[in-house]
Amino acid sequence: MNYLAKTAVAAVALSFATEAAATEWNVSVWGKRRAFTEHVEKLAELVSEKTNGEFTINVSYGGLSKNRENLDGISIGAFEMAQFCAGYHRDKNRAITVLELPFLGVENLAQEVAISHAVYQHPAVIEEMAQWNAKIIMTSPMPQYNLVGTGEPRVLLSDFEGMRVRATGGIGEAFKAIGAVPTSVTASEAFQAMDSGVVDTVAFAQHAHLSFGTINKASWWTANLNPGTVNCPVVVNTDAYEALSDAEREALDSSIPEAIDHYLANYGELLKKWDTILAEKSVDKINIEESQLAEFRKLAADPIREQWIADMTAQGLPAQELYDLVAAELEKAKMAE
Repeated sequence: MNYLAKTAVAAVALSFATEAAATEWNVSVWGKRRAFTEHVEKLAELVSEKTNGEFTINVSYGGLSKNRENLDGISIGAFEMAQFCAGYHRDKNRAITVLELPFLGVENLAQEVAISHAVYQHPAVIEEMAQWNAKIIMTSPMPQYNLVGTGEPRVLLSDFEGMRVRATGGIGEAFKAIGAVPTSVTASEAFQAMDSGVVDTVAFAQHAHLSFGTINKASWWTANLNPGTVNCPVVVNTDAYEALSDAEREALDSSIPEAIDHYLANYGELLKKWDTILAEKSVDKINIEESQLAEFRKLAADPIREQWIADMTAQGLPAQELYDLVAAELEKAKMAE
């Protein structure tokens, strides 16, 4: 083989070696790029920068899996990273549903991050996620949910009797406690459910009312109902995570705090604009009287929490310990502000 031929073979071999050395991950999320996915987008950006493009993360909006099936996809290694919400399949992620209990007292997104990440590190959560070959790396913090609806605003608890509401997890249980009828259609299905009259109202955080179009069907929005929120972790496939090189794993892990900070800043900008958005769309901002809110908390908070603790304890989970962890971390986060 002459020199030129040897050089060509060496170049091809080097090219294959370089390609083999690169790591590419796929992430399954849903909907479209929005405040809820900004930390995933930022994480991909940071990881690529830190590895000079040798570790890339491709974010797919619905192209890899349905949102209710993301945890299943992670478990079989269909993709390396995914976002899911606990309320979509409470039986698969029982331990983290403590974070979806109504009226926990969370006041802002930073507090939501603090309690979520504390719970994710609990051995019971780690063990349960391991059953799905999954490791939680960060939360997708969302503000307290509120309703949009059509027709006359619901301002008294008695107005909620028989109300058909799109609400999942603990929020759905809270509405059930005051006589409403919750349904757990996915976020992507919420607009159609509202448009077709399957539901009267939809409970979402602000970004989702925008992204999924429910705000465009609404005539009113409850500013202060605040029954709770859903918990939506970002997970990675454990095998894929462990297969990373030390440098790649460091690039991923070290980027998580900055990705969360970016998410919080971005969401903060949305919250500042919210009243303007309501005005532009001619949506009335409704404030429920404190006496009605107090009655809501009385009917929903304690009974649902105690029932959750009893049910999860019966299933072998350290439920009281998980709830106490949330309370302690929330108090710590509030004191640090």
